[in-house]
Amino acid sequence: MKKNHLKMLSQNLQVSFRRNEVTILYLVLIFLFFSFSINAQIAVYGDTIYTMAGEKIINGVILIKDEKIEKVGLQNAITVPENYKKVKGKVVTPGLIDAHSVVGLSGIYNYAHDQDQLEKSDAIQPELRAFDAYNMSEKLVEFVRDLGVTTLHTGHGPGALASGQTMIVKTYGETLSDVIVDSVATVSFTLGSNVSRNYKKPGTRSKGVAMLREEFLKARDYLDKIKNAKEDKKPSRDIKLETLGKVLSREIPAMFTVQRATEIMTALRLQQEFGFKLILDGAAESYLLISEIKEANVSVILHPTMVRNYGDTKNVSLETAAVLNKEGITFALQSGYEGYVPKTRIVLFEAAVANANGLSFEDALATITIDAAKILGIENRVGSIEEGKDADLVLFDGNPFEYTSHVCTVIINGAIVKEECF
Repeated sequence: MKKNHLKMLSQNLQVSFRRNEVTILYLVLIFLFFSFSINAQIAVYGDTIYTMAGEKIINGVILIKDEKIEKVGLQNAITVPENYKKVKGKVVTPGLIDAHSVVGLSGIYNYAHDQDQLEKSDAIQPELRAFDAYNMSEKLVEFVRDLGVTTLHTGHGPGALASGQTMIVKTYGETLSDVIVDSVATVSFTLGSNVSRNYKKPGTRSKGVAMLREEFLKARDYLDKIKNAKEDKKPSRDIKLETLGKVLSREIPAMFTVQRATEIMTALRLQQEFGFKLILDGAAESYLLISEIKEANVSVILHPTMVRNYGDTKNVSLETAAVLNKEGITFALQSGYEGYVPKTRIVLFEAAVANANGLSFEDALATITIDAAKILGIENRVGSIEEGKDADLVLFDGNPFEYTSHVCTVIINGAIVKEECF
């Protein structure tokens, strides 16, 4: 009798526990659902909001819903629903865009195992794909994100005649597919003394250009054969020539890292000869070739304002950004690559120095927001605070270009990824 009683009691307890587990699970799911809903709906208040799509807004508010910007305007003109999470900053800007870096392929420390930005086995390797090496969990990604960088143009870096492809990513996401904005943004090329330092061949500038021209001509022939040959006579797939072919057909832009006036002119000649879409990168001596750059109608991703002046960047100027802006040349600033730790610069600080050397505040901010987005072809998603665009925002406790100010809140795709001032 006792055994039957104990058995029934045990069964009742098991049923009770199961019911409790189901109830607890149900409550947890409800909690997570409402937490997600609240976090996905945010009201961002700003004493000053720089939308980069018109005049700044004083005492404004931005509503965020489902990863996108829902409304932007004056606080007294927009009704904020009660269930929206409220955050506030003295100054609000679009998420910052680093127009050229190697972050994610280059790690934060000087460890050989996570320095994948330059493959030195061959001077011409346009087929290398950035997303095959990008590490979204790299501490360097977190480092730049905490300083307001929400979008990176990153990948294979300067130093080879053709080092590989670049990509555009957000600095926050759960998976690689979450963070990728453009898996192939450009093919990275380099002209100048850096190439001969990394490879036995080429040894001179003219040899390097001849090697590139030869590969472009091969790619042109490859495209012709693919187009005109019968199905059973088409050439075998060649991923190097295939990639260069996409450059020649203007499907992928060519980003040429060229510092000296000699290399800038060479890049312009190559563009004229082969007709690809050209972005000048670095361009330390671009102030000497203003009319040539304007005539070619190309954009510039200018070197970091504070780049060290030696070698090919010997003749850099702190005022180049202001000169390009005055002449109406579309340009952006970048972090570039550094050999020291942490292995990148921060574009916020580079723009601040440009602001101190001839650029207005909003023109300097444009170099790391909307102008960078336009050069990279992603202005429909990021670079300004407008309805329908990705909800990428940075909140500061003061003037963003003042060294005593801090990045306090960072929002990427409608998610608050940082809430601490430093």
